[in-house]
Amino acid sequence: MKTSAPSRSLKLATLSLLGGALLWSAAGCSRSGRAAPAAPVVPVQTAVAVQRDVPRRVEAIGNVQALRSVSVKSQVDGIIAEVNFQEGQELKAGDLLVSLDRRPLENSLLIARADQANARAMAAQAQADLDRYQQLDRQAVVSKEEYIQYVTKAETANAQVQAKEAAVNNAELLLGYTSIRAPIAGRAGQRLLHEGALVKANDNSFTLVTINQIAPVAVSYAVPERALDEIRAAFAAGRATVTVTERMSGTTRENGRLEFIDNTIDPTTGMVTLKAVFPNEDDALWPGRFVYVVTQVGVDRGAIVVPSTAVQNSQSGSTVYVVKADATVELRTVKVARTDGDNTLLAEGIKAGETVVTDGQLRLLPGMKVEAHRISGQPVTADAPAAAPKNS
Repeated sequence: MKTSAPSRSLKLATLSLLGGALLWSAAGCSRSGRAAPAAPVVPVQTAVAVQRDVPRRVEAIGNVQALRSVSVKSQVDGIIAEVNFQEGQELKAGDLLVSLDRRPLENSLLIARADQANARAMAAQAQADLDRYQQLDRQAVVSKEEYIQYVTKAETANAQVQAKEAAVNNAELLLGYTSIRAPIAGRAGQRLLHEGALVKANDNSFTLVTINQIAPVAVSYAVPERALDEIRAAFAAGRATVTVTERMSGTTRENGRLEFIDNTIDPTTGMVTLKAVFPNEDDALWPGRFVYVVTQVGVDRGAIVVPSTAVQNSQSGSTVYVVKADATVELRTVKVARTDGDNTLLAEGIKAGETVVTDGQLRLLPGMKVEAHRISGQPVTADAPAAAPKNS
């Protein structure tokens, strides 16, 4: 029996629909059988937590000062006859610096000696008179009142002798002051007065030269009061050592000793002044220079140390991302002991040898896989450890 055209068209349409359904089903099965896309691997910078001894230090800015400084002035009035030093000269205590014109004081000494001789003669005469009147008094030839008068005259004459002797000693002393000598050892500064200049005794306007002792030299600096107790304890135990680094050259001096802790904390700044002394045998530390000062007050033995960039702080505490053996990360809560420069000392939470993330934490969630790069730049993964450095 012949099939009508409409019937054949219906059968073809049905077969087409069934074929399409089969193809769609096969494609769906193919898609469902494919593996899900892998989670992204996040590149991060890492470092290894280490265990080592870390010095406890207090850092500050200090100022180099002369250990002793003396502004030399004349103790007598006079005219400068001779200058006996050079600017910048290394001086020893007692070196002659300036000679004044001695003639006026030499004349004063001669007058004082003449007065002394006259007083001695007068005293000798008064004593002779007293001896004579003592004999007469024993014989009752003179009255008691007359005898007492001669006793008084003799005592007055002897007092005059002592006064004139003191005047001679003072004149000799003043004459000695015409030779002005270095009171301390040190380096001479700028010459402020020259030959022919008039100087006045003990007048700040007539400073001859300033001498600074710079070997050894002092460094003065201030620390916050929160560090005072630890510094005092180290100072009392004799273990407080001081290091300074010159700001310009970067040279470090490590042989300073803490010599002084001020007896008052500045109430306006909360700082206390300290002073350390350095041998400065090469004169590298120059008075007036500013330096970085580090006072070591102790050592934290066996501390766990990580870069400070590894530690994230929030209101809930401090955390560190730790890279595990399977190259995934774990967010771990830690307890910070203190910071030391660019490093942080941890009291709890991390063990020595563990790898911590130092950069890239904002892209991480716990359990994510990472590609760890050590700070040196060599990639480190769980399957491929860092290569050993090549021999040069």
